[in-house]
Amino acid sequence: MLETGAIWGLTGTTVTSFMFFWAIYKQYVPNHLRAYVERYFHKMIGWISYYVHIKFTEYTDEGLKRSQAYDSIRNYLASKSTALAKRLKANETKNSKSLVFSMDDREEIEDEFEGVKVKWYSNVKVIQPQSNYGRSSSEERRYFTLSFHRRNRGLIIETYLDHVLREGKAIGLMNRERKLYTNNTSQEWYPWRSGKWSNVPFHHPATFETLAMDPVKKEGIKKDLIKFSKGKDYYKKVGKPWKRGYLLFGPPGTGKSTMIAAIANFLDYDVYDLELTTVKDNSELKKLLLDTTSKSIIVIEDIDCSLDLTGQRKKKKEEDEEEDGEEKKGAEKKPKVDEKQSKVTLSGLLNSIDGLWSACSGEKIIVFTTNFVDKLDPALIRRGRMDNHIEMSYCKFEAFKVLAKNYLEIETHDLYGEIERKLEETNMSPADVAETLMPKSDEEDADICIKRLVKTLDDEKEKVRKLAEEEEKKKAEKEEKKKKKAEEAEEKKKTEEEEKKKKAEEEEEKKKTEEEEKKDKVKGKEQNGDVSKQNGSN
Repeated sequence: MLETGAIWGLTGTTVTSFMFFWAIYKQYVPNHLRAYVERYFHKMIGWISYYVHIKFTEYTDEGLKRSQAYDSIRNYLASKSTALAKRLKANETKNSKSLVFSMDDREEIEDEFEGVKVKWYSNVKVIQPQSNYGRSSSEERRYFTLSFHRRNRGLIIETYLDHVLREGKAIGLMNRERKLYTNNTSQEWYPWRSGKWSNVPFHHPATFETLAMDPVKKEGIKKDLIKFSKGKDYYKKVGKPWKRGYLLFGPPGTGKSTMIAAIANFLDYDVYDLELTTVKDNSELKKLLLDTTSKSIIVIEDIDCSLDLTGQRKKKKEEDEEEDGEEKKGAEKKPKVDEKQSKVTLSGLLNSIDGLWSACSGEKIIVFTTNFVDKLDPALIRRGRMDNHIEMSYCKFEAFKVLAKNYLEIETHDLYGEIERKLEETNMSPADVAETLMPKSDEEDADICIKRLVKTLDDEKEKVRKLAEEEEKKKAEKEEKKKKKAEEAEEKKKTEEEEKKKKAEEEEEKKKTEEEEKKDKVKGKEQNGDVSKQNGSN
């Protein structure tokens, strides 16, 4: 029998030798030869092993799209990890009131299904691709591995996996916390950084009940949303991707962003706020949209300001060009400060939201907002892309009653009739009405706030009247200036014509004089010739 010291010495020597040869193997054996050796090594292990291994990766489709199967398995194993795993990862949930535990990397747990035991392994692989400028970067790829005895292959593949995916999806929906996402620049698209999207919990309180809009119009929008959310089979039957576009347009302060939040809360969807100016090109745009989940709203706010996507040139009337010519010349001399780096094109955006790529994931709503719908290219907002055009208008009486109920908790007042009349005469946004109705101190009651709104409407009407007068005055001055310019031009033209006529007469007179002088000269020569002949004959 070997002594304990000898056993430990032999073990240490063996481990050291193995590590030495392993290091030599990793450093000097070419990659293609190592792959060949490892492939046959695993094949040999398979001949003597009775276990089957199934790998579930975090991303599918060459890393472009996150695997829903992986997410479902992760949710399922999280419910088992608390009691079974030795190493756990703890994550905060909504409002940080509790923690959710899941398997840590390189951890394993055992599960049982209908008397059959299986093992799940959580793995992570670090990839170090060759990067430019001599710098190296690494990327983590996570995956789960399921191991089971080969005699249970039928039960596991046909029944157990369906059970895991179904339970995992249900757990995910139950624990799901809705998020508000914003896209990052491509320099941050690494797992150890922010990834393609950064997010925060979405807790916006807006609902259709609190939205200042005509009730009939709101009801129509809600019915449209319900029809869409239940239309998976219908969209498949008619051959369309399961998505719907909404164009929200109207003046500032009319509730476009609030409408988006109300839709998200009504359908229980996530919101992806897509900032086009940070997207480098069309390829990045497609990758970003592929990395979004179903049951989500993709929002591009103020699309007319995001990028120059319309391909249209601003048109000016000739008189405006003449009037602003000097200002334009001055502006042209100014250097350009902001050079846009994004190369996203109108064609790329259209293909991403309505081309073949749009069918890669379903149950999505795409929302564009704009203050100036006339600036957008018709191809961008046609039906089929933006299916429902919703005008967010100025505050009218029905919208006012919703705001009064929300802010003052009243449904009627003696001044409601006067307010209804004034709202028809004055354009005031719901945001301005809401700010006016909001009590500014504990001493202010509903009566004070309502009277303040009446005064504000009067002030706004007077302001509009003065602006109209100023505009009319400017228009009259412009017309007078235009008329004066026309008269000056006519006088100048008349003067030029007179000068031209006078010059023509002078030229004609000069020409006649020259011709007469020429004739006189010829006549003189003839007379001299006759005199010479007479002298010769004598």
